[in-house]
Amino acid sequence: MTDIKISDLRKQYKKDSLEDTELPEDPVVLFRKWFEEAIEAEVTEPNAMALATVTGAETPNVRMVLMKGLEDHSISFYTNYESRKAKELAAHPVAACTIWWAELERQIRFSGKVEKLTVAESEDYFRSRPRESQIGAWASNQSTPVASRGDLQSRFKEMEEKFEGKEIPRPDFWGGYKIVFETIEFWQGRPGRLHDRLLYQQSAGNWNRQRLAP
Repeated sequence: MTDIKISDLRKQYKKDSLEDTELPEDPVVLFRKWFEEAIEAEVTEPNAMALATVTGAETPNVRMVLMKGLEDHSISFYTNYESRKAKELAAHPVAACTIWWAELERQIRFSGKVEKLTVAESEDYFRSRPRESQIGAWASNQSTPVASRGDLQSRFKEMEEKFEGKEIPRPDFWGGYKIVFETIEFWQGRPGRLHDRLLYQQSAGNWNRQRLAP
């Protein structure tokens, strides 16, 4: 096996730029534009994002989740309300996220306060999920230890049989959250590591924009 020197791994970024004259006042306009371009470019899982929360010890904790909604000034995602991330959000209702699209040499970072979605919003999304995913929500006690993969599969089979021929209701312990934007930063790779970084910050109902050194 060939030895890989990690320090030698590098890439020259040159696909696009972020020009000040082309930037909208509202960052969500650019967020939507970039997201649409990621879909058009057939980026793998364009809505995948790293979600960082704060633990009880006030240390960061991060994992990948899927963004499932982009509203005027918030994004939404869904999870088990008894999971580790949900408990952390209950104690510290703030979060930060990063989306990385290697194919486009782009990154979006954002942060803000977190709120639970309404029961109706969670119900609507749950009904839109594939049946297997609905069963999985019932079968998995997310973030708790399991003795084996077999035990998890047995639990799935049990729920499959329980709901056979029936509409599957949303579990009370499962639903959505939204992150209300307070900051959004756009990063576009550029040659020579002189990347474009544009930070938008919410202040008194307005967005302030500034360019940051890469």
